[in-house]
Amino acid sequence: MFKEFRDFALKGNVLDMAVGIIIGAAFTTIVKSLVDDIMMPPIGALMGGVDFSDYFIALTLAENGPATVDAAKTAGIPVIAYGKFINALLQFSIVAFALFLVIKQMNALKARIARGEAPAPAAPPRQEVLLEEIRDALRAKNG
Repeated sequence: MFKEFRDFALKGNVLDMAVGIIIGAAFTTIVKSLVDDIMMPPIGALMGGVDFSDYFIALTLAENGPATVDAAKTAGIPVIAYGKFINALLQFSIVAFALFLVIKQMNALKARIARGEAPAPAAPPRQEVLLEEIRDALRAKNG
C-alpha cells in the first residue's frame, strides 16, 4: 500500500496539480485585493459612501444596531452578511472569467497544433527592421 501511495504521489500529474493549486491561491489573493480594494470602493461611493462589505441583516433586534458586520459579530449578534457574499460572488466571477480566457486560448492553440499550423512568428522589433534597411541601403550604394 505504501508503494502504491508513493507511486501516486510522485506522478507528474500530482505535482502539476499542486503547482496549480498554489498558483490558484496566489491568483485568488490578487483577485480578492482587486475586488475589495479597487472595485468595491467606487461602487460603495456610488451607493452613498457605504462600505459594500458591511451590508448585512441582523437576525436579532437591537436598540442601537451595530454599524458593521465585525461590530455585530463582536457583540454576539447573528447576521446575514450578504455584502460579503456579493463580494465573494464578484471574486468568483473574475477568477472564472480569467480561467475561461486561459482555457479558450489553450484550446485554440491545441486546435492549431492539431491542424499542423505553427503559431505565427512574432514580428521583428522595429529597431531590427531599421538596421536591416540601413544595411541593405549601404550594400546597394557600395555594391
